[in-house]
Amino acid sequence: MIAEELRGLAVEFDVPIVSATQVNRTGFTSSDIGLEDTSESFGLPATADMMFALISDEDLEKQNQIVVKQLKNRYTDIAKYRRFIVGIDRDHMRLFDAEDSAQEDLMDGPEFDKTTFGKADNTNMKDRFRDLF
Repeated sequence: MIAEELRGLAVEFDVPIVSATQVNRTGFTSSDIGLEDTSESFGLPATADMMFALISDEDLEKQNQIVVKQLKNRYTDIAKYRRFIVGIDRDHMRLFDAEDSAQEDLMDGPEFDKTTFGKADNTNMKDRFRDLF
């Protein structure tokens, strides 16, 4: 009920509202958090326009990084950037852009983006098909 009122307030005054929730016991031990792992009732995920999970483990903590996973996004396809890594300064609780190389191990992007199909290669079409003519 409170989530619905907050969303109505945000729409009425055209302002963003950020809220946080924790995961339930299943989500706490899960390596892949989903909408079903929120500790609140399912009303919160149903009401929210966007939901993100901040995921950390020992390896990421050593590198001062966290994984951000899009759980829900009403405004775009979540498959485009389902997961991405950001840096975290835990002393000041600030997030910052991680190096591009940190994103390479995440395989949740569209498979088509990993191919060279459709990318410009600066080759003249006549040169490419010279043997056919």
